[in-house]
Amino acid sequence: MRGGDSEQSGARDERRLSRLAARAAKGDAAALDELIESLDRSRTVHRMVGSMLLDQDAVDDVSQEVLISIMGSIGQYRGVGKVSSWVHPIVKRRVADHLRKQRDSAALDETVLPSQRISSMVASRATIRTAVAQLPEKYQAPLILRDLEQLPVGEIATRLDLPEGTVKAQISRGRGKLEKILGELS
Repeated sequence: MRGGDSEQSGARDERRLSRLAARAAKGDAAALDELIESLDRSRTVHRMVGSMLLDQDAVDDVSQEVLISIMGSIGQYRGVGKVSSWVHPIVKRRVADHLRKQRDSAALDETVLPSQRISSMVASRATIRTAVAQLPEKYQAPLILRDLEQLPVGEIATRLDLPEGTVKAQISRGRGKLEKILGELS
């Protein structure tokens, strides 16, 4: 029965957010303040951003940027569907902006040898295979193609049918996750 109570509570919260967003879209400043406060307090935006970024400081920063973006674009809310469905593309754009800024400020070091790219740690092939298998699937292929097969990012993007920026981000994040996994395995 508890699951049903939780679902009803979630539906009530979503209806309340929808009413607030609709009022805010019509220029009601108090409704906008309450909407932003509710989204912040419920950590809805934070969870969305957290599902896309690893760095907790970045999650906090991007979450604040999303709330600011919501405030600036509330006039575009049309009241169709869930508020969270309207917020999600805003979250994706702010996360993409954050990753783009990161990429621009810290380009991948392409001069590093492949064995150093896969990890700065010394690991046997079996250990690396075990660690790569533990990575989320979206990081496995880009990391293997770049660091083991030594393919250029452009070719990896073509093979995986992804934008180059996405491939670079997946390689970078995959390397970070791989290093953490290897640290736990040793």
